[in-house]
Parts: sequence; C-alpha cells; structure tokens
Amino acid sequence: MTDRIAIRALTKYYGDHLVLDGVSLAVAPHEVVALIGASGSGKSTLLRCINRLVDFDDGEILIDGVSTDDPQFGKTGLYRRIGIVFQAFNLFPHLNVVQNITLAPRRVHGLSRQACEDNARRLLDMFGMGECADDYPEQLSGGQQQRVAIIRSLATNPDVLLLDEVTGALDPELIGEVLRIIKDLKEKGMTMVIVTHEMGFARDVADRVCFLEGGRILEENTAHELFARPQHPRTQRFLQRITDAGRL
Repeated sequence: MTDRIAIRALTKYYGDHLVLDGVSLAVAPHEVVALIGASGSGKSTLLRCINRLVDFDDGEILIDGVSTDDPQFGKTGLYRRIGIVFQAFNLFPHLNVVQNITLAPRRVHGLSRQACEDNARRLLDMFGMGECADDYPEQLSGGQQQRVAIIRSLATNPDVLLLDEVTGALDPELIGEVLRIIKDLKEKGMTMVIVTHEMGFARDVADRVCFLEGGRILEENTAHELFARPQHPRTQRFLQRITDAGRL
C-alpha cells in the first residue's frame, strides 16, 4: 500500500540555521501521527513543509506516491488535498460561520454557493455546531472558533489534515471540545499529522508519535510504546519533565 505521505531526507535552513536535518517520515492512509518535542525542535516547520507553505532546501515529499514538485499538483492542487489548521483561528471577523467555511470551496473548487452552503451546514451539524451557522466569530467562544476552523479545513474534502497546536490558544476548559472533534475525525478515518504539546492527547489519539529535537526525529514508535517505554535518553528526559509538571 502506498503511503499517503512520504517525507524523504527533508532539509530546511533559515539563513544559516538548520531547522530540519534530513527528516524522513512515512504516514499511511487513515493513520494519525503526532509530532512532539520542545519549542524550536522543527515540528511546525516540518508540518508546513508538507503542503509547501514553507519551501525546503533538500529532500522530497510525496503524496500518494507523487512528488509535491510534480506540476500536476501546483499549490492549488496541494491545498485541495491537504487541509491545515493553526493555533490562531484565522476566521474572517466580517463573515459569519457559513461564509467562513464556504470561502475556500468556492474559490478553490469553483463550486456553487448553494452546494458549498449545503456542505457547510452538513459539516456543522455533524460536529454539533449547527446552531452557530449564522453567528459571527465574535459571538463564539474560543473553543467554538477553533472547531469552526477545523470544519472549514474539511470543507474542501482533503485527504490529509495537518493540525498545528490547535489547542495552544485555548483556555483549559475549552480544550476538551476541540480534542473531541479530532477524535471524531480519527474514527472517520482521516489521515492526520498533529503538532501538539498536549501529551495525554497525543498518547490517546495518535497511532504513532515522533519525538523531535534539533530538527531530527530522535525517536519514533507507537504512542503506547513511546510514552510507556521511551528509549532515547532525550525522549526520557523530555517526558519526565512533562510528567513532573503534571501534564501527563
């Protein structure tokens, strides 16, 4: 079976600073992979390289066996195949929820307004947000705004969903509602790569976890094994600090 995502020897510099040092990673269809590690370890840069929001200096990324450099993709093609959600909600304040969700499908796919709105309301109902369809972002809680941002990324029917610290800007009591929607997506078979500092969430939802430091994957294993029996000394120290802080 062809990997949904294949990353091969990816290297990225910012000026003279090496951010990604020959990273290789494969993600199977319907698999959830979590990237963990301290700030500055390269997690978010790796995530953004996957859909070419950030260009890399060397290496290759393939989606279903086809290089993202292949002209058949182009940036628009990649944005159709890969959805991404950031820590900041990035909702347009002057548009209501349905309008925020339908903007990309109308522009990227060229679908009719009615088809896009019908799909948006279906997705909102699916994730318990139907009553918010006509609200504006300022009328929503932070957790609701992040859920809308995730639903917006699903409106183009992507093959892959990238999540970059999607709970980082939320109050603790709002984190649970966002994590629930991600667990629902896993149950529906969505392929996801998740950057997170929520170690309990990574342990519970990910199939595999990668620990990054200095732009390299130092350890990769199933979520259960990595958290229960980390092998690399740096992984052990990182998780021990998380445990000591009461976050795992």
